[in-house]
Amino acid sequence: MSILKRKAVAGALSLALLASCASVEFNRETTTSGTFESSGIAFTLLSIDMPKGALDIARENASDARQPNTEITEATVWPYLGWFDWVLDIVGVRYAHVSGTWGFPPE
Repeated sequence: MSILKRKAVAGALSLALLASCASVEFNRETTTSGTFESSGIAFTLLSIDMPKGALDIARENASDARQPNTEITEATVWPYLGWFDWVLDIVGVRYAHVSGTWGFPPE
């Protein structure tokens, strides 16, 4: 493989690793309320989250839908190593998942 092709492959791989992914899903339970699940993935290099922290991506993704009265009831980040979590701040990929409710349930 030529040097130019190697650089192109390395550049494409770098862009793929630095990109973030997010998803959101809303489920309607009544006419005015329901539940949601949102997730985000971020790449970390030398304590810099790219493009931002995975939990921030997941939360912002849910809030961008502009559903009324959105409340997060559960938020998790994986992997979580406790005291050794600083190891993932050197180079790592984190996945965050948030879920909760939205709207106004009938009375």
